[in-house]
Amino acid sequence: MQAVVNFLGRLSHPNLIKLLGYCCKDKELLLVYEFMQRGSLENHLFRRSVAIEPLSWDKRLKIAIGAARGLAFLHISDTQVIYRDFKASNILLDGNYNAKISDFGLAKLGPSEGNSHVTTRVKGTYGYATPEYIATGYLHVKSDVYGFGVVLLEMLTGLPVLDYKRPIGRRDLVFYAKPFLSQKRKFMSIMDARMDGQYSSKAALQASQLTLRCLESEPIKRPSMKEVVEALEQIAAIGIPKESNSKSVHSSSHHYHHGYSVGSGR
Repeated sequence: MQAVVNFLGRLSHPNLIKLLGYCCKDKELLLVYEFMQRGSLENHLFRRSVAIEPLSWDKRLKIAIGAARGLAFLHISDTQVIYRDFKASNILLDGNYNAKISDFGLAKLGPSEGNSHVTTRVKGTYGYATPEYIATGYLHVKSDVYGFGVVLLEMLTGLPVLDYKRPIGRRDLVFYAKPFLSQKRKFMSIMDARMDGQYSSKAALQASQLTLRCLESEPIKRPSMKEVVEALEQIAAIGIPKESNSKSVHSSSHHYHHGYSVGSGR
């Protein structure tokens, strides 16, 4: 928790959670954050409840852009910070669906001048951590970009990155979905049906291609978070199609939930 105080005590950005105060007593550290009315992105994506309204395409893009801006700020600040644990449960939403990155417990200072990475004991959440970090302990800012790509994939499909209730070939969402990401017709088949087709197929394809770039196995091939922000803003500028086009997108979309094909007309 001391790491959280150290980072949030000197970092300020609209897309980072605000630390309002802390108390250390009897070896116990208590942190006080700003109140985030809508809870975590994880709840909105994966918790099936009548009390939680499915996120629209526009809301998902707004959240993605906000979270991307927060990560980009960490990467280009005077003291570079690698967040290291980017996932849907660590993205909190205020009443207007503004995204704020929370929980800096695993954050790490970036490499010293002249170095491309830091070497550290592997920590984080399986499914979001990069293959090269797991294999070598080498941590880059591009490690965060990979984690962002995983969350973006979850936002597009409405499925968690790991789900052992799904058939074996679909338990790991990244492994299963990667072949779909570069082809429009294929990718539309795994878009989250709860968005009701209210998005442009062009925007969806660009978002899927951006996701694929973020998930590149080689860090050097991944975009910077600044580039991710710019790409998402361009995608957000693409208008929603007319009703006829929207229906055609809607009718062709489905996704798999716990291994079962779920059509758009459920």
